[in-house]
Amino acid sequence: MKKTILALDTATEACSVALLHHEQTTFLDELSPRTHTQRILPMIDELLNAAKISIREVDYLAFGRGPGSFTGVRVGVGVAQGLAMGTNLPVVAISNLTTMAEQAYQELGATKVIALIDARMNEVYFSQLSREESGWVEVVKEQVCSPEKALAQFQLSDNVTENPVVVGTGWAAYSLFSEKNLPLVVSEITLPSAKYMLSLAKDAIATGTTQTALDIEPVYLRNEVTWQKLPHKQ
Repeated sequence: MKKTILALDTATEACSVALLHHEQTTFLDELSPRTHTQRILPMIDELLNAAKISIREVDYLAFGRGPGSFTGVRVGVGVAQGLAMGTNLPVVAISNLTTMAEQAYQELGATKVIALIDARMNEVYFSQLSREESGWVEVVKEQVCSPEKALAQFQLSDNVTENPVVVGTGWAAYSLFSEKNLPLVVSEITLPSAKYMLSLAKDAIATGTTQTALDIEPVYLRNEVTWQKLPHKQ
């Protein structure tokens, strides 16, 4: 049976929604760093109205769970939780870093990706991913760190055909990366889009990796690092 999936993301400067309905994909992407709360619900309504369905006809809800800006992640989680609770929808939490890797795969055929989002404060949200038969696998785990620490963890190959593709705003934000003249392919993919969450959501649904509204949790990364360093948590 064909399932209808609604995806939304507000974790970065981008605000986006996407809908998979009758195997047709529609989406809206906007740059709205300070108006996510005003734009996300009207954008969802616009897609649903265009498809002539209501939120109750959606089968699954996917959302960008971070990493990203603290406020943006909170908005996305809050909207996803509200919609899911109101309709009892099963939810799929999608990494914003993996979302950009999926876009690189779909548009560029990339199977090795370095994802970097500028986290401000001289830090980046970073992961390195490889696409295997089972889907995306983390070669370097998601983390927030300095550009220097991210650079030290890059897994590079001497084989030019295996040069990783770089995605995200983090590359251009810190000149340290480009100064090293690394064997990388720097793409024009800078921000995640809910459009590319749909295929990731389909994979998660196929393996039963869904959550309920009460299970939804944001991924800030920076807060997790701070928490781990507290003396009483050692």
